[in-house]
Amino acid sequence: MHRGGLVTGALAPAIRRARPAPSRILASGLLLCFCAFASQAFGQRKPARKPAPVPALKQEAADLACPSPLGTGVKTGLRFCDVMTGRDPAAGIVITLPPHRGAVTLTFDLHNRQTYSEQQVEAGRAFASYTATIGVLTMDNTLVARAMVQSEFRTAADLVDRIGGGAGPEGLKAVAPTGTERISITIPERETAVSLLGEKLTIRRSDGEATYSSPGRPIALVSGVTVSYRPRR
Repeated sequence: MHRGGLVTGALAPAIRRARPAPSRILASGLLLCFCAFASQAFGQRKPARKPAPVPALKQEAADLACPSPLGTGVKTGLRFCDVMTGRDPAAGIVITLPPHRGAVTLTFDLHNRQTYSEQQVEAGRAFASYTATIGVLTMDNTLVARAMVQSEFRTAADLVDRIGGGAGPEGLKAVAPTGTERISITIPERETAVSLLGEKLTIRRSDGEATYSSPGRPIALVSGVTVSYRPRR
């Protein structure tokens, strides 16, 4: 019932009940404020940090201790080192590895040894077939890998180089490298040094075959020793 624009009668209480309570208005306002704050905080979150870049691969000449150096090649300028037979890694060619992350790749040229005689070459009696086997060991005498070089010698053209500092003609040593096998070996990350030790040498000539494995005998040569690795940060 309307009187002068006012609502009276049974309809008035219903309209009063439809108005929201002050406490509900306050709760709704707080909820809206919280949602706005959370949205702003989420939008200002710092981005995740990117992982550190992996160090670039580095290759360099190996830091090695050669107990029995043969000498320097007059043609290549390479340093040739005798690999001696033995069982004690400390007595071999010890290669100290730089601080590294991940595995290290050890690379070197492995050669046979030839005692050159011009007289034998001219007489046609210089033929020799060589098979040398060496081991790459950790310093606690664990074998990492074996390497082998096979080659034949007939004339001076089969020599890789001549070594200076000898008493022979032109100041050359009689022993020279012959044959080349490029060796690449993966060294586990945990190792800090490895050793090269000779195992055995088999020589076949026109008059027969012989095998040598007794300790303390030079059976092969190495040159161009390098390491490839990722530096540790």
